[in-house]
Amino acid sequence: MNHLKEIAAVFFKLGCVAFGGPAAHIAMMDKEIVEKRKWIDREHFLDLMGATNLIPGPNSTEMTMHCGHERGGAAGLFVAGISFIFPAVVITGLLAWAYTTYGALPEVAPFMGGIKPAVLAIIASAIYKLGKKAIKNYELLTLGILVIIASVLGVNEITALLLGGVAGTLYFMVKHSIKTDKTLSLNPIALGALMTYGVKGIGSAKIFWSFLKVGAILYGSGYVLFAYLDAELVQTGLLSRPELLDAIAVGQFTPGPVLSTATFIGWQLGGFPGALAATAGIFLPSFLFVWLLNPLVPKMRQSKVLGYFLDCVNVAAVAIMLAVLFKMGQDSIVDWRTALIAILGAIAVFGYKKISVIWIVLGGSLLGYLLYQF
Repeated sequence: MNHLKEIAAVFFKLGCVAFGGPAAHIAMMDKEIVEKRKWIDREHFLDLMGATNLIPGPNSTEMTMHCGHERGGAAGLFVAGISFIFPAVVITGLLAWAYTTYGALPEVAPFMGGIKPAVLAIIASAIYKLGKKAIKNYELLTLGILVIIASVLGVNEITALLLGGVAGTLYFMVKHSIKTDKTLSLNPIALGALMTYGVKGIGSAKIFWSFLKVGAILYGSGYVLFAYLDAELVQTGLLSRPELLDAIAVGQFTPGPVLSTATFIGWQLGGFPGALAATAGIFLPSFLFVWLLNPLVPKMRQSKVLGYFLDCVNVAAVAIMLAVLFKMGQDSIVDWRTALIAILGAIAVFGYKKISVIWIVLGGSLLGYLLYQF
């Protein structure tokens, strides 16, 4: 029971300050779970991260579930996931109520202008630490560079990750067979693992089913969600595109998973019951997928072939984080104010390693507000 209370406190706290998207969330978890609390070592954290990229759903939210499972078993999985999601869902629900009541969203640009460059340093720190563990030889370094290039050139994240994992695995299998003069065979299980790739008159059951479908097939970044929702809701006339854009804005400036956008849209479609139905539908598949996957990760590491695959996917995942950092830097550092916040954030993260990510996020937010007054 004490472990469950600790899990709830840690992930609720992270859920309140987890701005910046999946890469930032995972960086915060690395600092809080691996470095500060030492629930798991960094190598196993990497394995969990690599495995999470192979299943549908929001990667960073699923990582909270994995970490909770490692600390408190199946109960810890559900406590961690719910605690992380809860702040974003409550905040998004309140904003949805205000939006339907007053027809406008609050002005948060100055605060977000400070948070975005501040979290760049948190992500950079995590990439450095995870990269040191993931890059075990020059071949994996080369693979990581190729994945970075592919990602920067516009290749879909999950496609780059899976291609990197499969290509790297085949390379190491061939290398091993040449060294030992033996042929490694792929059994069907291994082969399968490698190739897995009311306000508007709409009832709560239909809202739940619509978002359950999306949650079950949503690969890669949470931002892919918006393409699904455009097809599912806008093109069918259930939601206008301006309303979808407002929902996207809410998902971006609230903490926690961007999939909390579903709460906002659910409220637009069916009020409070619709918000609950959409939230349950979008996140339920992730809980089930992680529940099934978590016990298999250590077994994957013990297998020679799947061990190669995990090594390659881990490097590819870190490479994608680096590519995301590059793109976020281009979007976030737009003037001297954001550049100053990014520099101060880097000094805080790399110069004062014991400082909590919470203070970096809050400090960036406050500094952004103050600097934008000039």
